[in-house]
Amino acid sequence: MNTKTILTGYEIIWGMDFLPNGDLIFGEKRGKLYRKNNETITEITGFPEVLSSGQGGLLDIRVHPDYSLNGWIYACYAASNPAGGGQLKLIRFNITNDQVQNTENIFTTNGSNKWYGHYGSRIVFDMAKYLYLSIGEGGVGSYGGPNTNNTNAQDPASSWGKIHRLRDDGSIPEDNPVIPGNSGPASIYTYGHRNPQGLTMHPETGEIWETEHGPRGGDEVNIIVKGSNYGWPTYSIGVNYDGTTISSGHSAIGIEAPIYTWTPSIATCGIAFITHNKFKSWKGNLLVSGLVSQKLLRCVVNGDKIVEKDVLLSNSGRVRTVIQAPDGSIYVSIENPGRIIQILPE
Repeated sequence: MNTKTILTGYEIIWGMDFLPNGDLIFGEKRGKLYRKNNETITEITGFPEVLSSGQGGLLDIRVHPDYSLNGWIYACYAASNPAGGGQLKLIRFNITNDQVQNTENIFTTNGSNKWYGHYGSRIVFDMAKYLYLSIGEGGVGSYGGPNTNNTNAQDPASSWGKIHRLRDDGSIPEDNPVIPGNSGPASIYTYGHRNPQGLTMHPETGEIWETEHGPRGGDEVNIIVKGSNYGWPTYSIGVNYDGTTISSGHSAIGIEAPIYTWTPSIATCGIAFITHNKFKSWKGNLLVSGLVSQKLLRCVVNGDKIVEKDVLLSNSGRVRTVIQAPDGSIYVSIENPGRIIQILPE
């Protein structure tokens, strides 16, 4: 394969996506939004104020699948909570004359993120154009097992530690599941998530695949199943940072186990399936970015299993996210400095 630096010299580039005309929309964690048209990069002004402390900031960006008809772009970001701490917001907006216009708030977390960590967060649309939003556990901290200090992920009244499923206007689909403890469908589609920072759709099955950070070890790849409980903070393959055990494995009645885990942690972040014929036998493989590992992995998928792994990039910096461009090439966001690398087959 061949690599090419598309742009460099930026802060952390968390999210990016393509417009139908091939323009690249990307954002910096600190709250700046840009549009790249051929070799010209223009800042898009007017984005709402972002809370970038801790793990917060401008996170994912997703272009509506019907952008050519409605012009909507979606973004999730951390914002100050009037009650203190942080909250996660999902908005949609148009871009007119290089400015954010017609902003609509689609979703806001309840409660507060007191320690400014584990916001998640990624956005993806499925084949039916429903929107999925991954949100980390937030709360007061992160500690697994019977002595946990944060039960948001298991709390049906909390929006933290969940995968949410919405219509594109933020309304709740009637066929969303009723989570135990709730009286009717809500935005919550699955629960028991620690810090899910990867979300993508399987190009053939339409299933939503997710990656999330484990504690010390136990980074996960999950297939999102309606109404399922993924176990955090009661179950994890990993252990707490102080070395204490969380659980004896991740298998239990009523718990959806991950299809794959990494120990030691690679710090899984953005993911994408290769869907273009340009990469030949790699078509259908899952690309997984790693922050701590500083690697981009190519995972061979057979049904619902990862059966083989290969390293595409290594030792270039923290790999934040990966997407496939309309021309079939792969775009990878790497940190320090914030830059985007293009991968092409030989």
